[in-house]
Amino acid sequence: MPITIPFVSANPLSAILPWLAAALLSSVTLVLCLYEGAKAHGIAGNRLFLGTLPFDDPAVNDEFSSAFSDLRRSAPEGAAVDRALSVGLSRLLTPRLAFATGSTWIDRNAQGIANTRGFDTTSLALKGLLYEDDPHETLLSAGIGWGLPGVGSRRLGAHSSIEPGIFFGKGFGDLPHSLSWLRSFAISGALGFEHPTGRGPGSDVIHWGAALQFSTFYLTDRFTGGPPKEEPLFQWVPLIELSADTPTRGNTSATAGVGIAYVGRTCQIAAEVVVPLNREAALNAGVIVSLLLFLDDLIPSVFGKPLLWE
Repeated sequence: MPITIPFVSANPLSAILPWLAAALLSSVTLVLCLYEGAKAHGIAGNRLFLGTLPFDDPAVNDEFSSAFSDLRRSAPEGAAVDRALSVGLSRLLTPRLAFATGSTWIDRNAQGIANTRGFDTTSLALKGLLYEDDPHETLLSAGIGWGLPGVGSRRLGAHSSIEPGIFFGKGFGDLPHSLSWLRSFAISGALGFEHPTGRGPGSDVIHWGAALQFSTFYLTDRFTGGPPKEEPLFQWVPLIELSADTPTRGNTSATAGVGIAYVGRTCQIAAEVVVPLNREAALNAGVIVSLLLFLDDLIPSVFGKPLLWE
């Protein structure tokens, strides 16, 4: 879910707290990013594909993610504010297959009714790397997720489900010299199909997203045009992202985000200005913040190798 901080809030303290949390998170993260480690993630040749913010990326890795969000959206009662804390963990079973789990705690404050607090859908997932082409900077992965039944608040939208998906990334660093000005760019995307499996009414939903990334690694003398001499870490990556959910019954909700990410040795931190493209997505523009910790780089003694086999 996008981490959106509205520009208007009825409670000044509730408006300041998300910014304080983001500042503290950023400070700790930048320190962790300087630590030495074993290797990075999401790399094909000279290309490092970012951990995208509103949807999953093609990398398969050991990773911990956490995020805080404050989203003002439309609701039957008028307007509602969702304050949420999301966490997720991904663990390699083999070098190309990972197990993941995640959930979100939500505090929903709607006009005229009491607050609703609880967990959204808690999910389990398997994700595998299907294809990697280093010379052509290409990654392709597939996964399947399960929303657990009986876990979470139905008032907050928790439900059981099954969701297959595909994830891809393609860099343009292999373009000929005549198109060298495009080599810094890459695209990544995701396409998922969510099918509710529990009792009661439910709608199938198509989740899709696409990102355009600009790697500053290609503007430095570390890029030689050939195979990389070192991993393309310690770089800034401006990006533009589109994300949408299209239910079979109902209207599509869509957002667009423009931001920048910093990738270090053990983590990635990113921020975007997010613009809702319709009222189904949100009521006003905000900010999205993402933190990823690469666990096998940060704690190699624990996460230094896959659980089953290398």
